[in-house]
Amino acid sequence: MYVFTLRIVALLTVLITVAFPPHITQAAVSMPELVNRSGMQRMLSQRIAKAYFYLGSDVSVKETKLQLDMSVERFKKNHVVLKANVEDPETKDLLSFVEDNFSEYSDLVNKPYNQENATRVLELSDTLLKACHSVVLNLADQSGDHVDKIINISGRQRMLSQRVSKFYIAYQAGFRDEATVHNLKNTVEEFESGLKKLMSESRNNGEIDALLAKSKKEWERISPYFLKVRKGGLPLMVLTATDEITKLADRVTSLYVEKIAAK
Repeated sequence: MYVFTLRIVALLTVLITVAFPPHITQAAVSMPELVNRSGMQRMLSQRIAKAYFYLGSDVSVKETKLQLDMSVERFKKNHVVLKANVEDPETKDLLSFVEDNFSEYSDLVNKPYNQENATRVLELSDTLLKACHSVVLNLADQSGDHVDKIINISGRQRMLSQRVSKFYIAYQAGFRDEATVHNLKNTVEEFESGLKKLMSESRNNGEIDALLAKSKKEWERISPYFLKVRKGGLPLMVLTATDEITKLADRVTSLYVEKIAAK
C-alpha cells in the first residue's frame, strides 16, 4: 500500500510539473513559450492514447485514469492559450482543425475500451499529432529566431517518449501488425537522434547536460524492451520509465525557453 501511494505521488508530481510549469502565466505569452505549449500538445496527443490503452489492458488502472483525465484537461487549457495568442490566419485554421478532432478524441477516450474504439483512438492520435506539429512549425517559422529550433527538438522528445509507450502497449493490447512494430522502431530511432542533437548543443549549461545524461541513462535501461516488443515484456516498467523521460525532457525544454527569454 505504501509503495502504491508513493507511485501515485510520483505520478502526480510528473503530471503537475509537465502540465503546469511554475514560471508560466497566461498573460503576455512569448513566442518561445507558444512554441513550447504547442509542442506540449504533441506530447499530450500521444499520452492520452497511451493512457487509454493502458486502461484497456488493466495495467496501473488508477494511475493511468488519472493521467488520462489530467492530460485531456491540460490539452484544453493549452489550446485556449494558443487560440488567444495566435494571430496568423493559417495557424488559426490549424487550431480549428485541432479543436474539431480533439472534440471527437476526448469523447472517445472516455468510452469503454474495445477494439473498434481503440482503432479509432490510434487514428485520431496520429491525426492530432500531425496537426499539432504543423502548429509548432508555423510558430517557429514566424518567430524568425533560429534558437526556437532547439525548443522544438527538445519538446519533441516529450512526445516521442509517450509515442513509444503508446505503440508498445498498443501491440500488447492486440494491435500486433507490422505497422505498429514499424512505427515503434521509427519512433525509437527519432528519439535517439533527437537526444544526440541535444547532447551536442553548444548552448547547453551544466543543468541541461545533467538532465540529458539522466535521460540517456534511463533510455538505455528501457529501450531494449521496445525492440523486443513481440516477446511481450514489462508494460508497467515501460510506463514509468517513459513518463520519467518525458518529465526530464520537459524540464530541459523549459530551460531552453528560459535561456531564450533572457536574451
